[in-house]
Amino acid sequence: MSDISNNNGPSGAQIIIKDLWKVFGRDPKRVLRKELREKSKDEIQKKTGCILAMRNINLEIQKGQFYILMGLSGSGKSTLIRNLIRLVNPTSGNITINGENITKMNHDQLLQFRRKTFGMVFQHYGLLPHLTVLDNAAYGLKVRGLPKGERYAKAMETLETVGLKGWEDYYPVSLSGGMQQRVGLARALTNEPEILLMDEPFSGLDPLIRRQMQDELVELQDKLQKTIVFVTHDLHEALKLGDRIAIMRNGELVQEGTPEEIVTKPADAYVEEFVRDASPAKVLTAGSIMEPPKVLLYAWEGPKTALTLLRSNKRNAAFVVDKNHILLGVAYDKALEKLLEEQKKPDKIPQAILKKITTTTEDTILEDLFPIIKAAPYPLPVVDEKGKLMGVVTTDQIFESISPLEGVNHD
Repeated sequence: MSDISNNNGPSGAQIIIKDLWKVFGRDPKRVLRKELREKSKDEIQKKTGCILAMRNINLEIQKGQFYILMGLSGSGKSTLIRNLIRLVNPTSGNITINGENITKMNHDQLLQFRRKTFGMVFQHYGLLPHLTVLDNAAYGLKVRGLPKGERYAKAMETLETVGLKGWEDYYPVSLSGGMQQRVGLARALTNEPEILLMDEPFSGLDPLIRRQMQDELVELQDKLQKTIVFVTHDLHEALKLGDRIAIMRNGELVQEGTPEEIVTKPADAYVEEFVRDASPAKVLTAGSIMEPPKVLLYAWEGPKTALTLLRSNKRNAAFVVDKNHILLGVAYDKALEKLLEEQKKPDKIPQAILKKITTTTEDTILEDLFPIIKAAPYPLPVVDEKGKLMGVVTTDQIFESISPLEGVNHD
């Protein structure tokens, strides 16, 4: 496929969408003319009879990212995900995936590319009712021509991954909606796709099963690290699942960013209304609100220096770090005083007198901090994967951060 290859460019994105338009109707490319391309969706339909589904979409999706496309009905989100696999062909623009421009592929090239790259999960399961759960899960491998033993082995492994071990000989009619959706997910994953496309897969499930499926998908993504493009109209689902969110309206991309950016800095009144009921506690993280500790002790300073620093700052305890800023624990004034009274004057604060403490990480959402910080008698330290102290979070910081947002800038 060297004739259709295209470099990803400096961003290194796995999926690059550039200047993408989709217009349904007779002679759709006339909508791209200068006199029409800036008109509203309604004006275009009135003047031409054409329906504008997507207007000049530009976005990039990184490998391993959980990317959310969201918007109300008619916003263009489902059209966009179908363009990614060319179930719907764009009117204009380019889609580059893994360095290959799929908008220039012929039928055979596209078919081959789909089979090796994509897995698809849609709202209405798409299961074959006359096949068992195992045969449904293995169906994609059968189409690819893999031997029966090999495809069944792969399918069984995937069914176990999605929690359906023991159900392989049942038929879809015997399964609940949530279980049928798991079969659909297993079928997509059995092909070992690089990219998983999911178009409102949980919208037909009752709320309890839907939350359970969301939790399971989060856990599964943590293990598999697939690139997932997920369509939803449910903001809470988007905030729970997404690394990044693109909000669409009338075929246009209104705002794109992290869940935190979408909630705390809505681009306009439409997005602000969209996120009005979203709880900041579900998207803000410890890393976004942490501050430097008011007092910090260094292990090499010695107990006398540490005690002097505590007293001068009117504190009875402080965090202690080593020369690499690794958190060692908490030193209390009473323990330091006792050490000095015993005429033990080590040249550094001894590890034996430090109290071990609960820590959190920068990506922990505030909602998960409530029970931890409530029980802690001191600010909660935020550390990285090596134990390096990055900052601290207090109860006051949390409550200030989740207060209703005011003064949204619409510039």
